[in-house]
Amino acid sequence: MDLDRIDIGLLDHLQHNGRATTVELSEAVGLSPSPCHRRQRLLEEAGVIERYVALLDPAKVGLPVTAFVTVMLTAHTDEALRIFESAVSDWPEVMEAYEMAGSGDYLLRVVAADLAGYESFLRTRLTRLPVVRSVNSAFALKRLAYRTNLPLKKPAR
Repeated sequence: MDLDRIDIGLLDHLQHNGRATTVELSEAVGLSPSPCHRRQRLLEEAGVIERYVALLDPAKVGLPVTAFVTVMLTAHTDEALRIFESAVSDWPEVMEAYEMAGSGDYLLRVVAADLAGYESFLRTRLTRLPVVRSVNSAFALKRLAYRTNLPLKKPAR
């Protein structure tokens, strides 16, 4: 989908305020409400806008521990990848999961209430998967930056 300056403006505004009304959006991009709403709906239907969410502070909801976990698998067969990906996709502690190129096969971002909770996640879930060869955990001490807004580039006129 080719995005023009109005689409980029809509997306940028929604990234900052997902609860913006059609009137607020139309004012932000200089378009009347009806065509603005139609554009937003098209962006949703095209999958450019996946969903609308509320962003929570992990510490304030009792999940202050963030671990970045590098996982090595025992094999790189389609079956091993499927088993691992299916399992981690179902675990609510896994906030993000990426298949990697480089020193690890997967990188996970995992949240927990405390170190004991993370240890429980490791012992009862992650290391119990027969396709997991090794796990290396690194713990975040402080979050320096956290963005959910993609740096959208304005198209040339």
